[in-house]
Amino acid sequence: MKRFLAVLMMAMTLTLAAGSATVRADTSQDEDTYEDAFSNPLRLAYYMVYPIGFSVEWLIMRPLHYIISRPYLDRFFGYETLSDENAYSKMGEHM
Repeated sequence: MKRFLAVLMMAMTLTLAAGSATVRADTSQDEDTYEDAFSNPLRLAYYMVYPIGFSVEWLIMRPLHYIISRPYLDRFFGYETLSDENAYSKMGEHM
């Protein structure tokens, strides 16, 4: 009986996995197809600004956050983690 249940469970798993794989294959789009959104003039500005923002985040902001959030410097900079209780309600207190 246990073997029958194990075989039945495996057959159901394979059936569901095959069904979901075919659904994904049907809904996937060709990445090379052209859409009207690509002709938006703001897309050119996006192509220019995105690398700058990405570089600023990874080269300046993340190292700065790492330094400020150190346990021995957090009191000096006034850093509080968002995981603290009522952190979102505290955010408006100093504004």
